[in-house]
Amino acid sequence: MKTYVVFAGAALAEIAGCFAFWAWLRLDKSALWLLPGIAALVLFAYLLTATESDAAGRAYAAYGGIYIVGAIAWLWGVEGHPPDRWDIVGACICLAGSGVILFAPRGA
Repeated sequence: MKTYVVFAGAALAEIAGCFAFWAWLRLDKSALWLLPGIAALVLFAYLLTATESDAAGRAYAAYGGIYIVGAIAWLWGVEGHPPDRWDIVGACICLAGSGVILFAPRGA
């Protein structure tokens, strides 16, 4: 459970950081948006190291499902575009994949 909480925080930080760059380059916002954006991306990278995974690649792969759900939530909550059924179906598939990666029994 701790891993999912860390992944959720990492997703929020990554999406916020990337959105700051999006706002600067695509929405003509001030370059000052980059300062909190860079801080958010540093926080994102730090949070990924706080997972319970024994391998970085596995943590990043499992994180992908959480990121996708977070991006869909951002799409709706921040950008005001409600997800359609295909967004939701796709996000559920990704969450299932994340669960398989995180919780699959592994031999020693």
